[in-house]
Amino acid sequence: MAHETMTADAAVRLWNAEADEHDPISARTYGFWLYLMSDGLIFASLIAAYAVLDNKMSAFGHPMADTLLSASQGFVQTLVLLGAVLALSLGTLGLKTGARGGLALGLAVSAALGTVFVAQGLAGLDAMAAAGNGPTASAYLSCLFVLLFTHGLHLAIGVLWSLVMLVQIFRFGFTQDVVGRLLNLRLYTQFQAAVWVVVYLYVYLFGGAH
Repeated sequence: MAHETMTADAAVRLWNAEADEHDPISARTYGFWLYLMSDGLIFASLIAAYAVLDNKMSAFGHPMADTLLSASQGFVQTLVLLGAVLALSLGTLGLKTGARGGLALGLAVSAALGTVFVAQGLAGLDAMAAAGNGPTASAYLSCLFVLLFTHGLHLAIGVLWSLVMLVQIFRFGFTQDVVGRLLNLRLYTQFQAAVWVVVYLYVYLFGGAH
């Protein structure tokens, strides 16, 4: 099935069941999925390393998640991130009708919530470091900082990507390239949310203070 190139005012047909030619958007999406799987290996390795170092010996007398992290605060961050995913997913429904305004709103809300999520995460890491529990204090804290910072960095990239797409949808319209990038952005954001749920459950909910 092929994705049709779209003009600014034309009705959008994301799939054409009658077309037999090569579908470049699906090929790009497949390639992007391969990247996400490699990204998943990075997070799986970080979570595995955290599981190994999640003990008092690796903490070297410094506080651990049950003292440093709040499960309720992590839950707030989870709601913020899921809200960003929902806003972006609903916004991309505008691709079906060519509604650039609705898509722009979804991108803007998603970027704003993503910024809030990143800011909350950085504030938490800064507070830990200011209290003398920075990444150089122990092996456990090094792993915790790397895990949380790596995920936050991925979300920051997603925010920047959303802002770039805001410009592109108004400058170029729903072209084949723009639609492909939007669909990949949605996949990327949903994947980062799934990773965060795992981090929240294992690090915050099971290990953090309630």
